Amino acid sequence: MKIITDFEQGLLLMVIGMSAVYVILLLVIAFGKGLILLVNRYAPTEVVAAKTVRKSAAAARGGDGAATAAIVSAVSVLTGGQGRVTKIETN
Repeated sequence: MKIITDFEQGLLLMVIGMSAVYVILLLVIAFGKGLILLVNRYAPTEVVAAKTVRKSAAAARGGDGAATAAIVSAVSVLTGGQGRVTKIETN
């Protein structure tokens, strides 16, 4: 019977411990992906209400209506309806 030295025993415990951690992390990833698939399949989708276009502060002040409308429209398209024009500076 072979006697394991302290270094060999420490190395063996380290390999076993790291392997256990790796397997547990793989299980966490697999269960997480499974949970995401399950929720996406059976949970109802969120209904997004249509957003109304508000008149911006720049449009309320007047000015060139076509240019203001173009700027407001471009900002709305680029930001997905999340952005809002509050001020338009002219030179």
